[in-house]
Amino acid sequence: MRDRIKKSLLRFLSFLVMMGCLYSGYPLMAYANEWRQAIGPWKWVFPRDHGSHPEFRTEWWYFTGNLADPSRKRFGYQLTFFRQGVLFKATDPSHPWAIRDVYLAHFGLTDVSSGQFWYADRASRKGPGLAGASEEGLKVWLLNWTASMEGNRIKVGARHQGMELSLELVPRKPLVFHGKNGLSQKGPMEGQASYYFSYTDLEAKGVIKTPQSQTPFRVEGISWFDHEFGSNQLTPDQVGWDWFSLHLSDGQDLMIYLLRKKDGTVETSSSGTLVTRSGDATHLRLTEINVEVVDHWKSPKSGGRYPSRWRLKVPRAKIDLEISSLVPSQELLTEGSTGVIYWEGAIAGKGTSADKPVTCEGYVELTGYAGSLGGLF
Repeated sequence: MRDRIKKSLLRFLSFLVMMGCLYSGYPLMAYANEWRQAIGPWKWVFPRDHGSHPEFRTEWWYFTGNLADPSRKRFGYQLTFFRQGVLFKATDPSHPWAIRDVYLAHFGLTDVSSGQFWYADRASRKGPGLAGASEEGLKVWLLNWTASMEGNRIKVGARHQGMELSLELVPRKPLVFHGKNGLSQKGPMEGQASYYFSYTDLEAKGVIKTPQSQTPFRVEGISWFDHEFGSNQLTPDQVGWDWFSLHLSDGQDLMIYLLRKKDGTVETSSSGTLVTRSGDATHLRLTEINVEVVDHWKSPKSGGRYPSRWRLKVPRAKIDLEISSLVPSQELLTEGSTGVIYWEGAIAGKGTSADKPVTCEGYVELTGYAGSLGGLF
């Protein structure tokens, strides 16, 4: 495992050097201590806060969703943009090739009926026509992969080797702020946190195309959008996380993240958020969540052994669900960008909520099962 971590980190560092991230003679990470930390309340202002926050070192815009065509053929998608600060300062920040941030992106499509999963990843220095993110609102891009917001409508698009995605997303619920008014604690130390908010219920319409299909599919469904930024989230004793985003058929949405430690325990700062049909959000402490792994899937590519079926309970809301992956092999080996190996995929399940039967669908992200992430983010 240690060798895998070293190789992943070396690949990423080599990429930064190759892309000119030692621009202006600054040593890599020279200003690591100058990044702003996620401490205390944040004064939220929109649409500005949909945009980039360059004073923080790490930031991501995360779109996932469950879709279907008119024949009820089911699909899943992921489109994620990462901004990673490399240098806090540059001699001439106005220079078009000055490197302060590196952008990375992941794109995945799942065809549930065929059991197929495809993905691609990219990385680029910030520069003219290459990659960037607005500080005024949601507009982030890496070559021809884009996400932008006009009014209350978000447009996401990507195209790569037979994979295509073009969706319009419209919020059906207000923004949800996780943790304490958006300050999401990830560990016991001050600053070991991020500012984190979501649109948990987005109506999605558009088209997708898989490498197997001759023509695009017109699809509709539901999407989830996470925006998170911070500078010091994980510690070396944390090996990864399990993240769940679920839409229940009774109109509730549920987010859970569990940070796993090297000793096999779960970080006590792990938590969740329950969103009602009307959009009201309730913070869930770790003690109010129970997640039991029922089955596993072992990757033939990485050797990682991932959970694949879960029993999930939130007693205070009388939620009791059994969920499972819709396609086992939704694993991404992102050697072209972050170097991280992880599982991110469409899931579905059923159970009860408030003693009434419900179904659910959503996405799960599993990191640290094929190499630790401790200290890398």
